Amino acid sequence: MPGSRAHLDTVCIHTIRALAMDMVEAARSGHPGAPMGLAPAGYVLFTRLLRHDPADPAWPDRDRFILSNGHASALLYSLLYLCGYALSLEDLRGFRQWGSKTPGHPEYGHPPGVETTTGPLGQGIANAVGLAIAERHLAARFNRGRDRIVDHFTYVFCGDGDLMEGVAAEAASLAGHLGLGRLICLYDDNRVTIDGPTDLAFTEDVARRFRAYGWQVLRVRDGNDPAAILAAFRAAQADPERPSLICCRTRIAWGSPNKEGSSEAHGAPLGAEEVRLTKQRYGFPPEASFFVPEDARRRFRACLARGAKLHAAWKRRFAAWSRRHPALAAAWDEALAGRLPAGWDAQGPDFSGSPPIATRSAFGKVLAAAAPRVPALIGGSADLTPSNNTHYPGVVDFQRDTPGGRYLRFGVREHAMGAVLSGLALHGGLRPYGGTFLVFADYMRPAIRLAALMRLPVLYVFTHDSIAVGEDGPTHQPVEHLASLRIIPGLVVLRPADATETAEAFRLALERTAGPTALVLSRQNLPVLDRTRLAPARGLRQGAYVLSPERGELEAVLIASGSEVHPALAAQALLDERGRSVRVVSMPSWELFEAAPPALRAAVLPPAVKARVAVEAGVSFGWERYVGPHGRVIGVDRFGASAPGALVMERYGFTAERVAATVEELLGRNAG
Repeated sequence: MPGSRAHLDTVCIHTIRALAMDMVEAARSGHPGAPMGLAPAGYVLFTRLLRHDPADPAWPDRDRFILSNGHASALLYSLLYLCGYALSLEDLRGFRQWGSKTPGHPEYGHPPGVETTTGPLGQGIANAVGLAIAERHLAARFNRGRDRIVDHFTYVFCGDGDLMEGVAAEAASLAGHLGLGRLICLYDDNRVTIDGPTDLAFTEDVARRFRAYGWQVLRVRDGNDPAAILAAFRAAQADPERPSLICCRTRIAWGSPNKEGSSEAHGAPLGAEEVRLTKQRYGFPPEASFFVPEDARRRFRACLARGAKLHAAWKRRFAAWSRRHPALAAAWDEALAGRLPAGWDAQGPDFSGSPPIATRSAFGKVLAAAAPRVPALIGGSADLTPSNNTHYPGVVDFQRDTPGGRYLRFGVREHAMGAVLSGLALHGGLRPYGGTFLVFADYMRPAIRLAALMRLPVLYVFTHDSIAVGEDGPTHQPVEHLASLRIIPGLVVLRPADATETAEAFRLALERTAGPTALVLSRQNLPVLDRTRLAPARGLRQGAYVLSPERGELEAVLIASGSEVHPALAAQALLDERGRSVRVVSMPSWELFEAAPPALRAAVLPPAVKARVAVEAGVSFGWERYVGPHGRVIGVDRFGASAPGALVMERYGFTAERVAATVEELLGRNAG
């Protein structure tokens, strides 16, 4: 009846639906169906359960909400606007338009209140697993008895498409194993996909699958029943040992007279006439766009007062906790600010005079020295720990009974690992890293791409970096992967030439706070370069540097990365004996070199010197920008072979003799 709480709930839910319809209609593109079906769940969560402060979306102990089915973005934007976040009706009117705060799929921090970038299905679920791990870990590190300053939930909305994606399965399996009881996922079970009914391709028993993963599974038979939704969320909150999946039966485009329950409502505007009829059914003015009833506005805006009260109570607890635990408070401030502790790298290993060592092994030694001094560092490997050297003495595993542990056993789940690392970074207070073979970067590429899009400080440790992997053969020998990673905007790829460059690369990676970094490391042992006669490894920070200068007037430039720096240096020695003046440039990072000042780049690669040879055990694609039309690339433009690594490298032409002969050929041709 009008004036009752139930009536006002209905009005509020219809307000979300109407705004979502209007946004999509104004943009003439978008997805109205899911927001209309999920409106009751969104309303209940944001107004009754979610601990959030719209006036301060960065409150560290807020609950996190992830819209994994990011195509339903109109739902999220409607909720953010109605609850009082920094979003206006004009912003909603600008949905999907140039320069708006309301892009087609949610983008991290744009607008405030969007916790992660979603759209590629399944990614949000895996991000949420990372957020839930972060909450448990930071709670174990900073909470003391009843002094709890980390005490929040991670909520996810997802759809059928999310649960079809493999990354969601990987992440859900890991979450169940870890017993992440503060992770709650509501599954929008509307049984509709773009193509039609889900049973065209998706007939599994989702509930049984998630129970097998170790999740609590709850059901809401009617997704239009706020009381049932609230009860399910409460039951999920009450189970601290298992993540929860709420299977919520909804109707896509609820209330639309002609398109409710139809795949036509998934990814296209309903049309002006259908919108009018739907609003009429809701009891809203049929011709009014972006209409918000005043009583609904008041109900939603109560979130401002509620959030301020919750936030203020937390601040009081935090102040009392800080007085009782001043050292912890200082560590908290440092972690949340993303600062590295003073002197964190003061006692790193000195590789001078070391025998040959693989850069993956050098990384392990650098990590072992740094990790005890950087408590925010947390990470692991996708079941390749002994190969990636991502473990270090004294580190404890993060498991359900040891949440204070800092080593993550991701299992053979590269894609989930990448997305979980993003979730750890999104949470704040942690510096995540994860390792696998470079050839498996393909499995986690979508997560890497989104981390770069969000500018997250994630460290990827990719070992076994070339055909020198050897006997494992072409399935495990990366060829196109360096080029593939280098074309991701915002990702810095570092391929160090020796242990000393590896230490510098790690240092730089931890100092970067505005984007992800990939360390690309060798399986095979490499000589440690004698820095008393060669340039210091700090030149790595500019992306490329003159490692070994020429003698006399410069005739040619050898450019190499990683292990191929060594045959380049040997070729320089051969050419020097023949009276040729050649310099060797170590180029561990294209991205850093491109960002260097033009004068620096010209000093490293003088434009007047046309004889240039690039040497890298990967595809030659891209190197033409550095060698120019007169240069050559010694690369690998086919797949590898199964044989001892040194032999494969020799047969593929990565020898001093071939490099020197290529330079001689260029110089002879140019002279002619």
